[in-house]
Amino acid sequence: MLAGEVYENSPELSALWHEARRLMVEYNNVQSTDTVRQKALLGELLGSVGTGVHIAAPFFVDYGRNIHLGDHVEINMNCVFLDCNLITIGDWSGIGPGVHIYTVFHPVDPTERLPENGGLWRSQALPVTIGRNVWIGGGSILLPGVTIGDGTTVGAGSVVTSSLPAGCVAVGNPCRIIRML
Repeated sequence: MLAGEVYENSPELSALWHEARRLMVEYNNVQSTDTVRQKALLGELLGSVGTGVHIAAPFFVDYGRNIHLGDHVEINMNCVFLDCNLITIGDWSGIGPGVHIYTVFHPVDPTERLPENGGLWRSQALPVTIGRNVWIGGGSILLPGVTIGDGTTVGAGSVVTSSLPAGCVAVGNPCRIIRML
């Protein structure tokens, strides 16, 4: 899965997914004032968490363990991070409400999607990397394999289908650079 190759669900992946569900439900139900418990749960759920990180509930993940957050990252409510591969977010970056980050995708050919023995579709996953001091506007979607360079702003509602360089403002569907900073 992390190698970017086609994979199918397995008992091991299923167990990791269910454990992430347990931790996610607990995190999403902790009182917002109980920052000590929130921090402890994020430490269990995510791969790594920097200092001063804030994630507003509800927050949704596939595995959690493939998400790595730098220092002072802010993630607003209703975000969905499908972390079948690595999601890395640099220091001082902000993620608006309702942002979806997808590392997973499926074969376009319907015969290639079907698993050998029933169950879930075959999948592939590519990492998503967000640099330092990046702002992803609310309702945006980041697709598998994209990298967002340091200091870039992605406008609300954008669909990021390809990587963006450092120091730009980009908006739209598909997301396009409208100016360099």
